[in-house]
Amino acid sequence: MQIELLKSKIHQVAVTEANLNYVGSITIDEALMEAANLIENEKVQVLNINNGERLETYVIKGKRDSGVICLNGPAARKAAVGDIVVIISYCSMDFEEAKSFKPTIIFPKNNRL
Repeated sequence: MQIELLKSKIHQVAVTEANLNYVGSITIDEALMEAANLIENEKVQVLNINNGERLETYVIKGKRDSGVICLNGPAARKAAVGDIVVIISYCSMDFEEAKSFKPTIIFPKNNRL
């Protein structure tokens, strides 16, 4: 049996940009991506603590050590610059394997490690 579980989490980072005129996605600082075990084009869920919005999109690699968290395209309507978000990805794996799996969770300060 396969189940879905938490794979990666970036806990409470601030949105630094919202670009409505981009085709879509979320741009994340490359250093944060690596620390959270996220890769470019990976599907993520973005949870906005300020307004309760939840959305799904995919990751675009941002400039390393820039602290960038930019919601692009339609997602830009779901958050304002300064809103605090949680970024989560999930994975599917065998039930028995999942029992010992440990997700990668990071707690950046001021959008930096």
